[in-house]
Amino acid sequence: MKILIELPTWLGDSVMSTPAIENIAHNYPNAKITLIGSKISLEALKNHPKVVKTKVLNKNYISLFKTASNLGKFDIFFSFRSSLRSKFLKFFIKSNKKFQFDKGIYKNRHQVEKYNDFICESIKLNKSAGALILYKDKFNSQNKPILGISPGASYGSAKRWYPEEFAKVATALSHKYDIYIFGSPDEKDIALDIENFLIKKGVKNFDNLSGRTNITDAIDYISQLDLFITGDTGLMHIAASFQVPTVAIFGPTEDKETSQWMNQKSIVVKKDLDCQPCMKRTCPLSHHNCMKLIKAVDVLNAVDSIK
Repeated sequence: MKILIELPTWLGDSVMSTPAIENIAHNYPNAKITLIGSKISLEALKNHPKVVKTKVLNKNYISLFKTASNLGKFDIFFSFRSSLRSKFLKFFIKSNKKFQFDKGIYKNRHQVEKYNDFICESIKLNKSAGALILYKDKFNSQNKPILGISPGASYGSAKRWYPEEFAKVATALSHKYDIYIFGSPDEKDIALDIENFLIKKGVKNFDNLSGRTNITDAIDYISQLDLFITGDTGLMHIAASFQVPTVAIFGPTEDKETSQWMNQKSIVVKKDLDCQPCMKRTCPLSHHNCMKLIKAVDVLNAVDSIK
């Protein structure tokens, strides 16, 4: 059974698709799965034991046509994306059965459930969504408790809490934990702001990993954490897959749909303003109160509540 799966573009969405992918794998025990999608999504899911091939997609329509033509023939094609490009790609994919996620149909539930319902309805399954699952290709162990902080958000500035507040939290917890600062190459500035604040406060037991890790490395580091403090990020969902105790700071996005899935030691910090959730990349009211009103003490109180 040859199965082709187009993953969601964003890291967090791809991690949230893993329960649905597990249900596909369990339903077709002899499946050989090819994954296509963004580089970041493929890096996160490439170690699944049934994956035999991965292919990064280019957004160019000519490139998509060539990719579809060269992939070969499949028994089933699933796309977790509903964009025009994905519909174009689907048209040229050679497969006996083709199924595509439609975000206009699957609403008012957690993103994990949206993806799982899509798969179940496509192939007539009656399976609930299990836990998030990521497969590691290496395992390390640490002796000292580790705090991870993830201050970035690739979706837009509206989702970002302030570096000084992150640093205040890290400083307060630095006597209990060594600290990892996470971030992509595009988030090095905000990570450096936190680093400089920690240095001023005399904190030395931290490592700024921003821009120094790929997704495989990030999965390995996050799996070792004893506590994670983050915004609504893709790394937040990686932490959920390893049941890392997590404080997640939400502003403009809908926590009922994108908070951690099945992590019993997870708490959301938000302010419940009338303007939330606006789902905008930048604050449309120019005050950013959904994040500005959250202070370090709010997060530290949340940390105490999940211990």
